[in-house]
Amino acid sequence: MGYEKRQIYLDKELDIEAYWFYGIMQKFPNHFHEYYVIGFVEEGQRRLLCKNKDYTINPQDLVILNPFDSHTCMQINNEALDWRCINIKKEVIQKATEEIYGEKYLPSFSKTVLSDIEILMLLKELHTMIVLGTGNSKTRKEKFYKIIKKLYDEYNGQILEEEVIPAEEIKYLCRYMKNNYRQKLTLDELSKITGQNKFTLLRNFNKVHGLTPYQYLETIRIEKARTYLEEGHTPAEVALNTGFSDQSHFTRFFKSFIGFTPKQYQKLFKENIEQEKK
Repeated sequence: MGYEKRQIYLDKELDIEAYWFYGIMQKFPNHFHEYYVIGFVEEGQRRLLCKNKDYTINPQDLVILNPFDSHTCMQINNEALDWRCINIKKEVIQKATEEIYGEKYLPSFSKTVLSDIEILMLLKELHTMIVLGTGNSKTRKEKFYKIIKKLYDEYNGQILEEEVIPAEEIKYLCRYMKNNYRQKLTLDELSKITGQNKFTLLRNFNKVHGLTPYQYLETIRIEKARTYLEEGHTPAEVALNTGFSDQSHFTRFFKSFIGFTPKQYQKLFKENIEQEKK
C-alpha cells in the first residue's frame, strides 16, 4: 500500500469543511449526506453510482452532490485517488443565496459530474486557502460566493425539496427512523409501520431513495455520530447513543462511510478547532 493522506480542514468563518483524501483505494457504501458536497478529482479515476446513474470520474472532473443524493463509489483499475472537496451545510447555502440574490434558496443542482474550468479553478483556489490557512476571510468568501453563483446560474435544476416522496407511508417511515435511530429496528418492524410487506417496502423505498431502509438508517446514525464526536463524546458513548451494537461495529461502519475512524475524526476536528482559535 502506498502513502495515504486523509485530512479535514475547517473554515470557521465560512462555516464549511474541506476534505483531502490522497492515495486512497477505499470503496464507500451506498449512502447520502445531509449537506452539499462540491469536489474534484486531482488524480486517479473513480466509478460513481448516484441516483441510479453510472459515472466514470476522471481527473479535473467536478462532482456535485445535493443533500440526500444517494451514492456509492469505488476505484477503477486499482488506481489510488486524490480527492478534494468542500462540504457545505444547507443553512450556509441559504445564507449565500440570500446575500447573492436577496432570497434564501436551497438549489438542487442538475448535474452530478461536470467539466467547468472556471468553477474548477475557483474551487481549487478556495480548497488550497482552507487547507493552508491562507488568504483573508473576504477573499475566501468572494471565491466561495462566485462558485455558488455560477453553479446556481448555470446548473440549478429546481428548488430543493429535502425528500421527494410520493408515498405517505415512506415519508412517515423516514421520519420514524430519524426520531428512533437509537433503537434496534428490524425490517419486520418497519414493514408493520408502513403496512407493506417486506418485499414491497424494499422495492418502494429503493425507488424513492436509491437505498434500502437499513442503509438509510445507518446513514442517519453516522450523521448523528459525527455531531456527537464533534461535541466531545467518546466513541464508546457515541456507539451507544446512535444504536450500534458495540464500539467495534460502530468504528467499522463509521470508517466505511466517512473515511476516518471515530477517533481520527474527533482528533482532526479538535485540532482544527484549536488551530482556528490561534
